[in-house]
Formats: sequence, structure tokens, C-alpha cells
Amino acid sequence: MTDWQTMALVMAIGYFLGAIPFGLLLTRLTGAGDLRAIGSGSIGATNVLRTGRKGLAAGTLLLDAAKGALAVWIGSRLLPGGGGVLGGVLAFIGHCYPVWLRFRGGKGVATMLGVALALAWPIGLVFAVIWIGVLALSRISSAGGMSAGISAPLAALLLGRHDLVAPLGAMAAMLLWRHRSNIARLLKGEEPRVGSSGKA
Repeated sequence: MTDWQTMALVMAIGYFLGAIPFGLLLTRLTGAGDLRAIGSGSIGATNVLRTGRKGLAAGTLLLDAAKGALAVWIGSRLLPGGGGVLGGVLAFIGHCYPVWLRFRGGKGVATMLGVALALAWPIGLVFAVIWIGVLALSRISSAGGMSAGISAPLAALLLGRHDLVAPLGAMAAMLLWRHRSNIARLLKGEEPRVGSSGKA
């Protein structure tokens, strides 16, 4: 297999792993309804939480993170020296834009966490701490997720992982784009808080 064929394989595996809509699958299998018709319509863990099923939300978060980490691991094995980054980025894209859901996926926070942890666990740790910390202080899910996304390329820069600044920066930019409606609500002071009025 030539290098470009291996690269194409890593990209395909990464994308299709990322495109597995675990939140949608879990809610359907457990009779919690069609996730796309609930809350924001996103397939991520925050929207799963709006069903009132905390266990499903936790499972979605873990599985979405795991598919990002697995894509990095497979990519690094098939294509040493860059395959991990390639697989991880494509998994993130697959989660945000899954082909079988008409490219309407999640916002990528949990998947980016899994990618960051697999690429360099200290960066992933910073991501997780920022995510949990901002969420705990603000009780606004989107604020925690966006802060975590921004922290990843900054952590890579500060920790001397300059090879990861660009890919993590690209994922952070896409994550912010996926949160553009949340940003608009934050600016208006209308973004719901976790647990307020029964909303996640």
C-alpha cells in the first residue's frame, strides 16, 4: 500500500469512526426518543442530558471521546509520524458533519477531548480541567466547552508541542463555529444554565 493510500485509509477510518452518532443511537435504543427533535437537535452529550437520562448522557460523552482517541491510535499505527493527528482531526470532522445525518452532527467537545488526550495527555488534561472548571463556575455548558476548545492549542503552545498547535487550533475554530448560536445567546444573556427550568 502506497503512502497516499494509507493516508486515505486513515482519513476514512477517522471520519467514519467520528461519524458514529452514539448519542442518537443510545437514545433510540433506550426509547428516549429522536435526539434531533429534542432541545438543540444536536447529537452530543449535552442534548442527551435534556432527555433527563444522566446515564445516557455520560455514556454518550465517554463514547464520543473514545472514538476520537481510537481514531488517533489507529492513525498512528497505520501512518507513523502524522497519522494520529490526521485520524483525530477527521474523527472530529466526522462527529460534527456525519454523512448519514445530512452533515448535521454534534458540536465536537467530547470528541476533541478524546483526540487531545490521545495525542498528548497533558493537553487533554488541561482541556478537561478547563471544561469542568468553567462549567462548574458558570453552569453554562457551551461556555465550558468553548473554553476547553480554546485552551487546547494554547496548552500545546505552552507545553512546547508546536506540532499540535495548528491541528488543535483548527479544531477549536470549528468548535467555535459549531457553537455560533450559543455565542449569540450568550451575548444576549439568553443561554440556559445547567439544571435551570429543567434544561440541561
